Amino acid sequence: MAVNSDFKLPLIISAAIHGGVILILALGIDFQHTPPPMPAASAPAVQAVVIDSGKVAARVEELKQKKRDEERRERARQEELERKADEAKRARELEQERIRKLEAERKQKEIETQKAADAAKAAKLKEQQEKEKAQKAEADRKQKEKERQAEEEAAKKAADKRKAEEEAARKAEEERKRKEAERKAKEEAERKRKAEEEAKRKAAEEAKRREQELADMMASEQDTISAAKNQQVMSELSRYQAMIASTLQRNVQKEDSMRGKSCEMVVKLAKDGFVISSRVKQGDAQVCRATQAAIQRLQRLPVSPQAEVYEKMKELNIIYKPEFN
Repeated sequence: MAVNSDFKLPLIISAAIHGGVILILALGIDFQHTPPPMPAASAPAVQAVVIDSGKVAARVEELKQKKRDEERRERARQEELERKADEAKRARELEQERIRKLEAERKQKEIETQKAADAAKAAKLKEQQEKEKAQKAEADRKQKEKERQAEEEAAKKAADKRKAEEEAARKAEEERKRKEAERKAKEEAERKRKAEEEAKRKAAEEAKRREQELADMMASEQDTISAAKNQQVMSELSRYQAMIASTLQRNVQKEDSMRGKSCEMVVKLAKDGFVISSRVKQGDAQVCRATQAAIQRLQRLPVSPQAEVYEKMKELNIIYKPEFN
């Protein structure tokens, strides 16, 4: 029969110990360097080996007992779990039975309660009918009393309503008169305001008309003055332009090849006639060179001392066309 695995290790250890002891005894090894023991002393050595085997067996038994204890505890744990499951199942069954009983009791109580309610209802109905008779008689009495009081109250309310309506009519009339007075006052104020505004408007229009007439007169005079002055300026400008043209005719060196040709130049002049700059705008190249050379030699051209004329001359377009006698 196969040896249980739980006993293999202890048996191996026991066999190894026995083999070692026998080997030591056979070889006669002395670990303490003492004289060899007497034959009579061999009995204790054998006894020591026997004691060690007993310890091994005891250890093996201890391990077996431990395993048995563990198995017992596991069985106890499983039994406890089964016991608790059974208890829980019984508790559920008991609770379901209790609920069924309670439901049956509840239904029985409902039936009994309904019977009692029906009986009470019948008794109450009879009592109610008797009570209603008494109440009807009392209600009739109260109704008559109430109708009388209602008539009196209605008469009082009608009187109060009439007084209130009369008071309201009086107040409404007073309010109407007040609003009418306010309306008339507003209309009068509005009429006066419109009349004042109309008067102001007419006065403003009259003032504006007079101002316009005055402005027209002044503008007409100014236009006349301006026209006269402008005519004078243009006349003066033409005179100085003619003077500049004459100056150029005298100072430009002319050649026969320039006949019928011209040059337009832009000349900037200072107030004293000093030529600030001159550039060719367009024209014959030979005429333009001769004209620009003459202007640079002259350095000054005739300029009007009048500011209005100078404003038109300070940047002057000069068109020069050589004249031959």
